[in-house]
Amino acid sequence: MLKNQISRFKKIGVLLSVLLLGLTAQIFAQKGASYTNPVQAGDYPDPSVIRVGKDYYATATSSEWGPEFPILHSTDLVNWKIVGVVFPQRPEWSVGNYWAPEIWQENGKFYIFYVARKAGGNLCIAVATAAKPSGPYTDHGALECQEVGSIDAFPIRDEKGKLFVVWKEDGNSVNKPTPLWAQELDEKKWKLVGKRQEILRNDPETWEGNLVEGPYIIRKDGYFYMFYSGNACCGRGCNYAMGAARSKTLLGAWEKDPANPILKGNENFNCPGHGTIVTTENGRTYLMYHAYDPKDTNYVGRQALLDEVSWTKDGWATINNGKGASKTAAAPLGVAERDEEYRFFDDFTTPNLRFGWQWLQNSIPTYSIADGFLQLSPNAAQMTNPIGGVMAYYTTNGSYTATTQIDRKSLTGGAVAGLSAFGDGENALGFGLKDGKIVVWRRERNNHRMLSTHDAPSGNTIYLRMTARDGAFYSFAASGDGKTFQPVGSEQNGDYLPPWDRGVRVAMTVGGAENASARFGFLRIEPTK
Repeated sequence: MLKNQISRFKKIGVLLSVLLLGLTAQIFAQKGASYTNPVQAGDYPDPSVIRVGKDYYATATSSEWGPEFPILHSTDLVNWKIVGVVFPQRPEWSVGNYWAPEIWQENGKFYIFYVARKAGGNLCIAVATAAKPSGPYTDHGALECQEVGSIDAFPIRDEKGKLFVVWKEDGNSVNKPTPLWAQELDEKKWKLVGKRQEILRNDPETWEGNLVEGPYIIRKDGYFYMFYSGNACCGRGCNYAMGAARSKTLLGAWEKDPANPILKGNENFNCPGHGTIVTTENGRTYLMYHAYDPKDTNYVGRQALLDEVSWTKDGWATINNGKGASKTAAAPLGVAERDEEYRFFDDFTTPNLRFGWQWLQNSIPTYSIADGFLQLSPNAAQMTNPIGGVMAYYTTNGSYTATTQIDRKSLTGGAVAGLSAFGDGENALGFGLKDGKIVVWRRERNNHRMLSTHDAPSGNTIYLRMTARDGAFYSFAASGDGKTFQPVGSEQNGDYLPPWDRGVRVAMTVGGAENASARFGFLRIEPTK
């Protein structure tokens, strides 16, 4: 009897604790909830966001990683989860440069305007549609492929209700000006019709430098307002910033804000720009855009930030009172940021590969999940490439540890399977198991060489751990039990790894022999700073 009473009191106590925690969480959500930029850590350039009722959906550039264009979901603008992709496989007409997807909605239909390079040709703007923001999307192909390239498409209805597409002619790629064009879109035929008209171009004598790009247009108080970016977007030498312009009509005379740039780098973030506007249910306006964290430079990539947009008395937009990107701010919807994306773990216990995993878009590996393992192989054309099969995930910090487990018996003879810091197919750094030995390797400008060979731990299960320091320095260790790790080789300098427009990924790799294949038990990535 006494036991039953004690048990009942314990249950009541637990229930009261849960209720109290819930009440505390609600109070916190109402008072003092905040977020810290980035709202989505990792390599998410050119973010685009929309609101659908109480839900928010976003997408971002995937560049040379597949699958093309992640789709993220949030209910509060500061906590995001990858819930899908626009294209599970790249559109057949295209071969690369998957940039600047613009998600847009109208009358219950959802659009992705995006950039891709056509086979044997130029950069093009294209469009896909879906009945739901999470897809599936149907591709309608290229809309325009100018000789020097067409990028950064944005759809907007003019003052008469006609649907136009605004985009950038990529003149800076051949040392020419970069006009922004507008042309009417025939939705039934998926073709641009009528005469195109230039509405804006860069002024090389100003902060814009050799380009303007990334137009985003809203209507407010009788004006069209354009948010656009200028100058060099990417890499260590970037000097990107964002400006604004306005016009009474879409094709009319556009006036640039005399306060431009309205968003530029500061001590918190470098090279901010290329973003979109979203309005919450309560009418507040926010800009989602990308920038580099100075402490990680371009090793993590351009991360997704959020800042509120305010309006001056003379009708111009201002962001963070002109001080540049904020570090911490009040949460838009009273929900604190949880920063869940900074730590990653997947032990392959779900029947399908989780959204967020990536591979080289021009070299999709063969993979399957069974019995808590990921079986990974290069495709037939890449079998003899030592890193021909790649399965990668975002990094969110320049300093982290990444750990994986390999089933030794699953590795085919002559093949190497392991863990790496992966820039692209020509630049990577890592180590792995090969013929009973641990090998450290380096690929730079497509020159692949072995750096050192070491005895592997005994046993059928091998654990590999890579430690990154400040983005540029990498060390390796191996273990037979997952607890005690022994260093492998010396620390390596990987400052050559990041491509001009991407961050570095953590990648499990396999290849180097006919029928190369290996089973991986998990991948864990944890920041150390």
